[in-house]
Amino acid sequence: MSNWRGSFPAIVTCFNQDGSIDYKGFEKLLDFNLDSKVDGIVVCGTTGEAATMSADEYKEIVSFTVKHVNGRVPVIAGVGSNNTLAAVKNSKIVESVGVDAVLAVTPYYNKPNRNGIIDYFIQIADSVNLPVIMYNVPGRTGYNMPADLCVELSNMRDNIAGIKEASGDMEKMAEIISNTSDDFMVFSGDDALAFTAACLGANGVISVVANIIPREFSQMIHLVHSCDLNSAREIHFKYLKLIQLCFVESNPIPVKTILSQMFEYFNEVFRSPLAPISDDNKELLVEEIKRLNLS
Repeated sequence: MSNWRGSFPAIVTCFNQDGSIDYKGFEKLLDFNLDSKVDGIVVCGTTGEAATMSADEYKEIVSFTVKHVNGRVPVIAGVGSNNTLAAVKNSKIVESVGVDAVLAVTPYYNKPNRNGIIDYFIQIADSVNLPVIMYNVPGRTGYNMPADLCVELSNMRDNIAGIKEASGDMEKMAEIISNTSDDFMVFSGDDALAFTAACLGANGVISVVANIIPREFSQMIHLVHSCDLNSAREIHFKYLKLIQLCFVESNPIPVKTILSQMFEYFNEVFRSPLAPISDDNKELLVEEIKRLNLS
């Protein structure tokens, strides 16, 4: 199984004014990230508004991403659901179009018990010949996967290959890193904690803010891994306010608003129930990207 390191932008989805997927804009955004030497691309995650896509759109945009990236970096596709059969189906679909791994969020809304969580991830892992990266994000799912359950699952199938840990609990992150094998991948799911997580030994970050500063965020992770902590820390503090502002409203509202200020091709369009950012928060975003000379 793979053992990837670095910064993996959870890529946003560009929409036309009529709400359809803007593939020309999406291609330009992919190129911006690839040219900035990111370490991988995550498509159809939370940041990509995958929950609003039809089945046809989902397969089409994952396929488009795989073809455009063309093996330059790994492509990871979000497959998670509150329905295990749907997550399995998604996993098979994205495997068929050539992704390198799947990212499966813990089931939301249903509130499964421990055995239900185990069954969910085992069924996904058994359905594909791909690495499966678990995704713990209790702020969205209402379920916070314990560290010992993550460790248990890592030993149950060879292709349960990693976790995106977004609980904000660094003690849990440390427990997972210390109790899993060296080839088990641990990614921070919190941009503000990516520097700290890398210092603990995490592989890197699956990132929102990396859509905006892909080169810098990748540099930060690799500087940590090369033990240049002072340089990495400078990047962390330089962009900390930007990171915080990316979550001033629900992701991906702020990051898409910033991208629309940075690039003429990028439309500030969301799919309902997401809506444009408030005027006050937009003003804060514009001020910060001007301060950083990003606009």
